[in-house]
Amino acid sequence: MGDNSYFFEIIIFAMIAVFLAYQLHKALGRKTGEERERPNPFTVVPPPSGPTTQGPAHGARPPVFQVGPAPVIEGTARDVIPPDYDGPLSLEAGLARIHQADPSFDERHFLKGAESAFAIIVDAFARGDTNALRPLLADAVYNDFAKAIQARAQAGETLEAHIQAFDAVDMVQARLLQGQALCTVKFITHQTNVTRDAQGRVVDGDATTPAEVVDIWTFARDTKSSDPNWRLVETRVP
Repeated sequence: MGDNSYFFEIIIFAMIAVFLAYQLHKALGRKTGEERERPNPFTVVPPPSGPTTQGPAHGARPPVFQVGPAPVIEGTARDVIPPDYDGPLSLEAGLARIHQADPSFDERHFLKGAESAFAIIVDAFARGDTNALRPLLADAVYNDFAKAIQARAQAGETLEAHIQAFDAVDMVQARLLQGQALCTVKFITHQTNVTRDAQGRVVDGDATTPAEVVDIWTFARDTKSSDPNWRLVETRVP
């Protein structure tokens, strides 16, 4: 009787074990090979090797942006700017665009020419010499200068202007717009300017004491033209 009771207990425990195994199997299921494994958060996921038209997949590594300059393998490190871009540019970028359109452009040579043109224009305007001004000025600027000269003549006044010294001749802006090279120059000079009436009396200015004068002029040239001359297209003061 004791042996039968022991054997019966073994059967009961075995049945319980089978029941527990069945419940565990039912709860966890079986692996079929189609399940997705849980991604390891410490594993670096490599970027896809081919192009894709979809957005980044969940868990994919975000794009990597280069920090600091990388070695140039081919081409130039200069930014490519659309030809018709008219937004703000650095002076260096503007000069690069002009030089790209006109390889003969030289900033130092241009500034020397601008200084000479400034002196000629100031002198010609003071003397009322529109013939000397005509080839150096764009139409709109020439018309303004010619009207001022005419008004001065009608009033019977004369202007004496003498540049005593050039303190600074600096490029402050450069850009290329639809084939037109535009260079803006800041001139700081010491000048004597005096206006006299028909009787020779001083009505404005000082003939003896030079004063600092600041002018900001913009010159333009068509880079597609064989004409090497630049023309004054805008004048302003700070």
